[in-house]
Amino acid sequence: MENKINFFVRYSETDQMSFVYHGNYVKYFEMGRIDWLNKLGFSYKKMEEDGILLPVIDLKINFKKSALFDDKLSLTTKLVKTPSYMIEFDYKIFRDEQLITTGYTKLIFLNAKTNKPMRCPSSIIEAIKKV
Repeated sequence: MENKINFFVRYSETDQMSFVYHGNYVKYFEMGRIDWLNKLGFSYKKMEEDGILLPVIDLKINFKKSALFDDKLSLTTKLVKTPSYMIEFDYKIFRDEQLITTGYTKLIFLNAKTNKPMRCPSSIIEAIKKV
């Protein structure tokens, strides 16, 4: 399943040279994941309230071109494979249909009470199968 969002680079996300500060790409990927889950019918907030945490355990970013203040960007978020204890996403950021950044994250499902890994909720797996 793939999801796409569009957004503009805010001034506060840039450095002194007007380039997007590299740490903000992690926030962009988070925006993509949260929207991906919402489109699937799941709320990140509700999952946390239900005792499910999703910390990032692996992150990769490949910068091809710089994004600048006020650029309109498109972010695609794609599930890599059916989740088990972990869920993996690939990301692509485009400006004017030109690929400028790629990325990857791996998150682990954790039980908030025990802080131990847990399986992906079956409701999420079932929703993925329907897409």
